[in-house]
Amino acid sequence: MVNDYRLMWESMGLDLEAHDQLLQALPPLYGEVYLNQQNRPDGMEYFDFVVNEIHGLRIQELQEHKGRGGKVIGTFCVFVPEEIVRAAGGICIGLCSGIEIGAAQAEKVLPRNICPLIKSFMGFKLSRICPYFESCDMVVGETTCDGKKKAFEILNDYVPVHVMEVPQMKREKDRFLWRSEVQDFLARVEESTGNTVTVESLQRSIKEINGKRRVLLRMAGLRKMKPAPISGKDSLLIEQIAMYDDVERFTAKVGELCDELEIRVEEGKGVHEQGAPRIIVTGTPMAIPNWKVPHIIESSGAVIVAEELCTGMRYFENTVPEDGESIEQMVDFIAERYLGINCACFTPNEGRLEKLVQLAAKYEADGIVYCSLAFCDPYLVEANRVEKALKEHGIPLLKIETDYGQEDTGQLKTRIEAFLEMIR
Repeated sequence: MVNDYRLMWESMGLDLEAHDQLLQALPPLYGEVYLNQQNRPDGMEYFDFVVNEIHGLRIQELQEHKGRGGKVIGTFCVFVPEEIVRAAGGICIGLCSGIEIGAAQAEKVLPRNICPLIKSFMGFKLSRICPYFESCDMVVGETTCDGKKKAFEILNDYVPVHVMEVPQMKREKDRFLWRSEVQDFLARVEESTGNTVTVESLQRSIKEINGKRRVLLRMAGLRKMKPAPISGKDSLLIEQIAMYDDVERFTAKVGELCDELEIRVEEGKGVHEQGAPRIIVTGTPMAIPNWKVPHIIESSGAVIVAEELCTGMRYFENTVPEDGESIEQMVDFIAERYLGINCACFTPNEGRLEKLVQLAAKYEADGIVYCSLAFCDPYLVEANRVEKALKEHGIPLLKIETDYGQEDTGQLKTRIEAFLEMIR
């Protein structure tokens, strides 16, 4: 892959030496976490291929799209409506990063003690190591946390940034604000792409993005079964890939995987030992290649059956109504769908507490692991409300605070193994 794409990376202005180091680090990690799994579904072969080509084929597709006059728009959050980007002929790419890289460059403009996710995406940009970032004509931020919204001011020095104001409550006046933000975003995307969003193009893109969500919901539904036909790590990987792969190809491949999973369910074929604890993971998003905690959980004998994460159910659990007849009506539908996301930025956030209790019942979970990134105040503080709600319903909870480093792996493994032993 490296030789085939090296000229492309060079033409994009990547720091090839630093980029080579990143590419050399990923395969051993991926092999340990994913390729050593037993009894994996055959359909995972496509997703292994996507990761192998993570900075290759997909980047080539983006460059070809740009060569035809198309635009690439990067996002950092599930609140950004990808339907609108797609309706304007753009490609929407998720940019959040899950690895400790470019920290020295990031710390030149950011505080040292800041959320690892923020430091990571800023490090990727400043160290010129991410071809997705370098492919973007514009990136879209949002005000889901203080650290991100201030970091976006700095990021705007290096790439055009549009920031969406996400309200912190869900009252009627907040809904009005958010609807106006979605409308403003549509206008900005039209300006960036040079294309007008039409009734037909928005209707089509809503159906296509809903198709992606529905196939992910189908996979999530199959994970309710005993034994689970797919590991939590593989499911998380698919949910991560959903944010940057070609929409139609991805939807088709997940559909094929679900066909295989249904057969596995009929045959009683699972990916874990009989009686393995069933775990739900919740907390801050887990971007590629942040697989540390899920890998520890499943290599310790449990199976993850759901992710109440932005890289999980929050991304795909609700669809946009498809019967909109005008741009205004569809913008209303889109705004309402996205405001239904249970982010910790909201106060109060009762919907998330209720959702976790419901998920534990639906998936017959034995416990929940709450994983927060260090310095992620919204999720670290909201852990108090989650713990209280789960305790009232007798649902075991393990709270973890970590970062992208590997130094705490042994300590986390000890705590997770003790938690699993307790709930067995």
